[in-house]
Amino acid sequence: MMIKNLMISTGILATGICQVHAAKATKKPNIIFILCDDMGYGDLGCYGQKYINTPNLDRMAQEGMRFTQAYAGSPVSAPSRATIMTGQHSGHTHVRGNKEYWRNVPTMKYGDNDEYTVVGQEPYDPNHIILPEIMKKNGYTTGMFGKWAGGYEGSSSTPDKRGIDEYYGFICQFQAHLYYPNFLNRYSKSKGDTATVRVTMDENIKYPMYGDDYKKRPQYSADMIHREALKWIDSQDGSTPFYGFFTYTLPHAELAQPNDSILKSYKKKFFHDKTWGGSEGSRYNPAVHTHAEFAGMITRLDAYVGEILAKLKEKGFDENTIVIFSSDNGPHEEGGADPEFFGRDGKLRGLKRQCYEGGIRVPFIVRWPGKVEAGTVNDHQLAFYDIMPTFCELAGDKKFPKKYLNKKLEGDCFDGISFAPTLIGNDEMQKKHEYLYWEFHETNQIAVRMGDWKLVVKKGKPHLYDLSTDIHEDNDISANHPDIVKKMVDIIRKEHRDSEFFKITLPL
Repeated sequence: MMIKNLMISTGILATGICQVHAAKATKKPNIIFILCDDMGYGDLGCYGQKYINTPNLDRMAQEGMRFTQAYAGSPVSAPSRATIMTGQHSGHTHVRGNKEYWRNVPTMKYGDNDEYTVVGQEPYDPNHIILPEIMKKNGYTTGMFGKWAGGYEGSSSTPDKRGIDEYYGFICQFQAHLYYPNFLNRYSKSKGDTATVRVTMDENIKYPMYGDDYKKRPQYSADMIHREALKWIDSQDGSTPFYGFFTYTLPHAELAQPNDSILKSYKKKFFHDKTWGGSEGSRYNPAVHTHAEFAGMITRLDAYVGEILAKLKEKGFDENTIVIFSSDNGPHEEGGADPEFFGRDGKLRGLKRQCYEGGIRVPFIVRWPGKVEAGTVNDHQLAFYDIMPTFCELAGDKKFPKKYLNKKLEGDCFDGISFAPTLIGNDEMQKKHEYLYWEFHETNQIAVRMGDWKLVVKKGKPHLYDLSTDIHEDNDISANHPDIVKKMVDIIRKEHRDSEFFKITLPL
């Protein structure tokens, strides 16, 4: 298989007896959180996908716990990731949308290609502590590989300033639209970096960013980021617990990857396929096998997960490492993707950028041998802002949240509830949310889930659904339950804080 061949270059270290003993001696569990990009709830075999091969993630679900009611923090990338980083829902956290900082800045040349001199998104509030900083305070070494999307280059919120020891990937999520980019970003203490820098893709910039010659670019970012993540795991010696946040860009558009055995097999499978003409301004190159490309990207990602699990076992970390897999939001249509084709059962309504279930309900799998019971399926309702308190509990941090609140920051808070009891089978001790909350300004939508009630507010107008009988959110029953609507509107008014950058219409 091509992926396995690619990984040979990372080097395979023999696992010595001392190394294994050191790994087992670490009391705090290692944590690896793999967050993919724009994968829908039904895009994995273990969630009912019939057309895409995902053997490693399916096996991970068989060896661990698969959640059926786990939610992203937002229906789009940057704010969803912000809820993980800040432990706040999107009515409280500072970053609530994809506010860009590359627009209207001067350009520079990479070969003959014009590129922006500053790239990135709205920074996380430097006065509010974020997850990698908390993990550092708990004695963890931290590595992040993939998409950052929490600040622009030179801002107050870049990996070097926010608790990351080793970083490699895309600071800017717009840059990640090119799988064969002009540059990637790096911050590496081990290499002596003092700030986040650009690493030019010297072989890529010999060819244009768009058009027929684009596919001549040989440096595929997804593979390069994954190799760095594996090297980072390889560098661990077991003396210090580690937290890895692997924010892979697959299967986000553009639809592009090496024409290897993975892609070729899907081209045969989807012989009658769709084409897409491209969008240069969005950095989405044309695609001539859109179904094959999308399926191949998910299977490629699945292979990465398999190699991560194999590396943990090789290093002797398998039993003391929690591995979590999820997606930042629902499926996308950008770049020619066709979520309707792959989600033909129509179980969930809505896509990326929508607060219906399809935009925010995501796959969520947890594997921890000997601690998380194998083969379990759980319907506990959780959201991404629950991850911070969960990791704190798993790390034995008894001072969360009080220790980390900034008294000088008005209204500083954390919104999550640890789901660690659920993971270890202690359901009677599991606290539950009275409700979950989302808002997203680009589509002017707000959502609240309270038990099986789901309120979706579009441009200020409430729509009520009963998910126990209407999972597809087809039947608006708000007129029949004015008392429930009022209660949930009151929740919105309680949880929403006005934002200077991310305006939204509240219900009357």
